[in-house]
Amino acid sequence: MSSAGLVVLRSAEHRRMRWKNGLGWTNELARAPADEAEAFAWRVSVAEVDADCEFSAFPGIDRSIAVLTGAGMELRVGAEQVTLRAGGPGFDFAGEAGVVCRLLAGPTRDFNVMTRRGVYTHTLARLRLDGARELGREEGTTLVYLVAGAAEVEGLQLAVGDCLRAEAVPGDRLRVLAGTGELVVVRLVSG
Repeated sequence: MSSAGLVVLRSAEHRRMRWKNGLGWTNELARAPADEAEAFAWRVSVAEVDADCEFSAFPGIDRSIAVLTGAGMELRVGAEQVTLRAGGPGFDFAGEAGVVCRLLAGPTRDFNVMTRRGVYTHTLARLRLDGARELGREEGTTLVYLVAGAAEVEGLQLAVGDCLRAEAVPGDRLRVLAGTGELVVVRLVSG
């Protein structure tokens, strides 16, 4: 479904696939280019982590991860160790870094953004929605993922797990008209 250059990517339409290393599953929300035979410039997905594991290596890719559900995880990225919990901030790391994941107390679902270094950059932010809110859409691509609650965006209804994709419209604003819950907002900019 789309309206005024916006596209809603419904959760039932997300493509489920194995991780590159075969140790887990991910649900791809969106990517560019869309043709999966080509290497992606950017990719956004929700991963299912069911056991302690190593993450797939993606040389030349900048990554961000945020825990959506579950108790959380501890990541060892080289000498650095970080603990991520549901509702907490995301963590950025290089795709070529060796990453070992230890779950804190059972499976998690995690939001992931990957951009090819030197081709795209990205930001990942978590937002609480309580009423109306405006989000800029001045450059690049904006993705709004509904983690919890319900939202209506420019007349389009979002259910939990849906993702809204909006391309740049200079000087325009993306208005979240109404809703309550939690959003993940990703901005993807070429260059």
